[in-house]
Amino acid sequence: MSTSSNLGFRSDRGPILIALMLATSLIALDSTILATAVPSIVDDLGGLGQFPWLFSVYLLAQAVSVPVYAKVADTFGRKPVILFGIGLFLLGSILCGLAWNMGSLIVMRAVQGLGAGAVLPLTTTIAADIYTVAERAKTQGYIASVWAVSSVVGPTLGGVFSQFTSWRWIFFVNIPFCLLAGAMLWRNYDESVERRRHRIDYAGAGLLTVALTLLILAVLEGGQAWDWGSWQSISAFVVGGVLLVVFGLVERRAAEPVLPLETLTRRLIVATCLIGIGIGAVLVGLTSYVPTFLERSTGATPIVAGLAVAALTIGWPISASQSGRLYMRVGFRPTALLGLVVATVGALALWLTSSTPSVWATAGSCLVVGLGLGLVATPTLIAAQASVPWNERAVVTGTNMFMRSIGSAVGVAIFGAIANAIIASRGGDGSADAVRAGSTGVFLAVLVAAVISILAGLLMPHTRAEDVEHGGSGERVDAVPQAAGEPERAAG
Repeated sequence: MSTSSNLGFRSDRGPILIALMLATSLIALDSTILATAVPSIVDDLGGLGQFPWLFSVYLLAQAVSVPVYAKVADTFGRKPVILFGIGLFLLGSILCGLAWNMGSLIVMRAVQGLGAGAVLPLTTTIAADIYTVAERAKTQGYIASVWAVSSVVGPTLGGVFSQFTSWRWIFFVNIPFCLLAGAMLWRNYDESVERRRHRIDYAGAGLLTVALTLLILAVLEGGQAWDWGSWQSISAFVVGGVLLVVFGLVERRAAEPVLPLETLTRRLIVATCLIGIGIGAVLVGLTSYVPTFLERSTGATPIVAGLAVAALTIGWPISASQSGRLYMRVGFRPTALLGLVVATVGALALWLTSSTPSVWATAGSCLVVGLGLGLVATPTLIAAQASVPWNERAVVTGTNMFMRSIGSAVGVAIFGAIANAIIASRGGDGSADAVRAGSTGVFLAVLVAAVISILAGLLMPHTRAEDVEHGGSGERVDAVPQAAGEPERAAG
């Protein structure tokens, strides 16, 4: 196998890296481009009361499908799953662009979300398959930079398409990216998976999907579509919880469980999942409330407010790309703890400066948070991936990303309840002072989430990169880089 340390686009693995970045750009652009086009969509299709579902149904479909895709990828290989995800995202994008009313657009957004559920975790898993532990931080920096660019390009494109052409182009623009990413992966990424008879865990997959759908839907829509104490909310939580318990019992007897429960008993996996929940909460708190806070308290334009949040996604890839040098020298736990402390300092600065609003102070605080999260997200994910063999790597990656989604969903519910309560007590959302006070309350909650994440970081075992690069527990881990066309064989 190739052992070249060249990580650039011209290396033997360069075309695969470019394809992974293109695939990531599909999800990154979609998460930022739609918000600016909502007014145009509502003007054209109607359904003002339904438009929040454009976001909720996408996140729901993406989150609940990740664990299933991850298991399938560990069983049958990464390539067919990610190509299926890209194809499904392409189909969903085309159908969204052809939507005739808000209801049809919501349904097509669910199709997009199902495609995204395969693409996002598999790009990271493939990168873990073809790069060594020492190399992965820099390649994750490349992939994370896509989010930084999309945070600026997405809202701009959304505004341009809505103003000068049609909002439908925010979905049609995905077509060339999907085709190019799929073609490059088809041509350049090869893998060899051991062919044997598998016993597919249909019961486990079905139970997990329904249970997660009910629980995440209850969290996303509680206090919004229905009251927390309503029969809809209570029923969703109760039935979802019961089905999750039944799922656990089924998995204990399954020959090839869709989510191996023993994986979730490992201290490293549990700690990184808890940290993932914290990352998701911090991210959603800042991206959801900083723009409104700046617009209402400083009079900043939406573009300026968006750029302030973009500082977070600029800091992330910078520190992520350099984190490898740190964790190779001192280990994963100290690197993650340093990142958590830096992110907490940024959250503290944001909360303290929110009493005297300033675009520059807010952007600077977001930049510090991003620098911290880059030192957290990459080392914790790489440590988890490297601690398991090939046939568990996608499940571990998918679980980590699913936990971030859980953190975001729970964060939306908690932060929304805090903001709404404060704003209502200060005169309603028509008052700029009330909005500022509500945002300050959210920023304090984000600070608390960051501090709790530090406690989760302390649970991580003391693990150095050389301890896990070839399987810290005697498990085989294929972490050796491969050339395009040079297959990696799955662990038996």
